[in-house]
Parts: sequence; C-alpha cells; structure tokens
Amino acid sequence: MDISTTTDVPPPASPPPPAERKRAARGATRPGDRIFLGLSRGSGILLLVIMAAIAVFLTYRASLAISRDHGNFLTTFEWNTNLTPPSFGIAVLAFGTIVSSVIAMVIAVPVAVAIALFLTHYAPRRLSGPIAYVIDLLAAVPSIVYGLWGALILVPHLRGLYGWLDTYLGWTGILSWEEGAPRTMLAVGILLAIMILPIITNVSREVFRQVPRMHEEAALALGATRWEVVRMSVLPFGRSGVISASMLGLGRALGETMAVATVLSPDYDIHASLLNPGGGTFAQNIASKFGEATEQGRDALIASGLVLFVITLLVNGAARAIIARRKEYSGANA
Repeated sequence: MDISTTTDVPPPASPPPPAERKRAARGATRPGDRIFLGLSRGSGILLLVIMAAIAVFLTYRASLAISRDHGNFLTTFEWNTNLTPPSFGIAVLAFGTIVSSVIAMVIAVPVAVAIALFLTHYAPRRLSGPIAYVIDLLAAVPSIVYGLWGALILVPHLRGLYGWLDTYLGWTGILSWEEGAPRTMLAVGILLAIMILPIITNVSREVFRQVPRMHEEAALALGATRWEVVRMSVLPFGRSGVISASMLGLGRALGETMAVATVLSPDYDIHASLLNPGGGTFAQNIASKFGEATEQGRDALIASGLVLFVITLLVNGAARAIIARRKEYSGANA
C-alpha cells in the first residue's frame, strides 16, 4: 500500500513594494535618516555646482583671451600679453609642467614603494612607527617652506651633481650643463619628488597592509624567501593601489606653485638638457605674473589655468578609475 504524507507549507510572504524596498535600502525610513540623506545629497550636488561654476568661469575668460591671441594658443613659444594684439601660447608651459612632473615621478615612486615595503614587511614595529610618523609630518610642511629649503639648501648643493652628470652623461645631450645657475627643471623635479613622497608612501603602505595573510603564509609554506613573498603576493595585490597613489602624487606635482616659483628661473624656452633653465610650469607662470598683469594678461593666465584644470581633472579621474578596479580584490580576504 502506498502511503503518502502531505505537509502543509505556508505560502511565502509577499515581498514589499519596490518603493518601500528602495527607502529601506537607503535607510530613509526615519526622520533622522531622511535629514542626513538630504544633507549628504545636497553636499554632493553643491560640490558639482561649484565645479561647474569654476569650469564655466575659466572657459568664459579663456575664450576672451584666445579670441584676442595673435599666435597659436597651443604651439606658440612666447608669452607676451602686452603686445597689440597679444601673442602667447602654452607650448613651453606644457612642456615644463610635464617634464618636471615626470622627473618627480621617476624619482619618488620607486623610493616611496621601497619605503612602504620596508615599513610593512621588513622594519620591526618599534622602528616602523616613528618612521611612518616622520613621513606623515613631511606631508604637513607648507609648500613655501619646501621652496625656501630648495632655493637656499638644495640648489646650491646641486653643482657637484650637475658637474658629475655633465662629465659622464653630458654626451647624451639631456644631461649636459653649461655651468649656469642650477635653478633648472631637474632641481624642480627633485624638489617635487620630495613633496609627493609622503602621499605615495602613505597610500602604498595602507595598500600593502591589506594583503591577505593567507597569501603570504602560503608562499612561505612553499619555501619562498621574504623577497619572493613580496614579489609574488604583495606587489601583485597592491599594483593598482600603487598606481592610484602615483596618480595622486602626479596631481600634486602638476599643480604645485610656490615651491616651483621659488626654485625655478624660467626663460620661456624649451631646452633639450634638463640641466639648463626651463621654460616654467602652468602654476608657476600664473603665480609669478598674475599680480602685475593687465586685464588682458589675466585672461591669458586664466586660459592657461583652464588647461591645467583639465589636466588635473583627467589625472584625478584616471586615479579614481584605477581605485575602482580594486573591487576585483574584494574577495581576497574570504
């Protein structure tokens, strides 16, 4: 005989309406939550409005200047806004900004990554704490202090380095020196490298600390040395974080003003050698000429500021995109 038993199963509860689910997900079911949500949303919208207002202002004033420019704004090797009509361009400024930032990145990124690895995987606890504290203090030093230190201490001591580079590497043309003042693009790059070092080091250090412990233990269990653990586990995991930190440091280097204006002696020309005076940077040119510029000259400087504004937005946008890619590591700690 077949015996069948039936069990009464209650019907599943009907899900809440979509509107209620959305409010519950946003945490806006209570008055305090709704107020906080409104303030947060308003702050975000206000930030976008401010950025849009800055972009509109810069674009408007830049259009006035470019419409009166007798030269080509992108390729002219001259900055003379007192002529009638004026003639100015950003070619030299763009070259100087990019070259000085690249020099800073080439120097700062390897040193910062090495310091971050030392603090997280090599240094004892009693030593890593004070070193990290000192590095944090470097980030709090004002730009003008860096500029004064660079002009009074760094630049005079670069003559020996310039002479050595000219003797052994001057044949390349990039490192030839004409015995002039050491206030050059290389000096600016070295100073910028020191300034962005804390940013890259701190972010890289925090990224390396997030490496799953099981990854390192697995590598050690396979007989890997400490360097092999770093090479196979730490660096691959923290690659995107190091790139993001480097992009943030690059944004700082691109927009630095007072330190560059204090150290550099621009001649508004492009030189093949890094040991000769450079043509200046966007931020340095604006800071040095804005006070005595006419209305026409201020519009031209604002036009160059618009270019720097766009470059900075692109750099920060690229950094945010790289940071977003770290979601691929979200399950590493599972």
